[in-house]
Amino acid sequence: MASFLKWLLFLPIAAIIVIFAVVNRQSVGVVIDPFGSDIPGLRFEAPLFAVIFLSAAIGVVAGGVVTWIRQGHYRRSLREARTEIAGLRAERDRLVGEQRAASRAIDRAA
Repeated sequence: MASFLKWLLFLPIAAIIVIFAVVNRQSVGVVIDPFGSDIPGLRFEAPLFAVIFLSAAIGVVAGGVVTWIRQGHYRRSLREARTEIAGLRAERDRLVGEQRAASRAIDRAA
């Protein structure tokens, strides 16, 4: 059922993307230089749909990188908590071992 719903959602989106790409095939000039100089290496021709899709992909990657950087303190806190948990578990195991040894000693003495 979930697979069917995925297809039901993504099939129209994929169709819209394909139609958009077919309709917007004309070439456009893209200038990478922010100062607008006429250096040929900083200017190229590409189909409009490719420019739009590439811009969207760059935006998604940039957003992901910014989000990953901003969530660094959460990852650091998680690492510290895992280290503390491992230390507490080791201490618990040591104390349980001491308790068992003490119980055995009391049982032998009795």
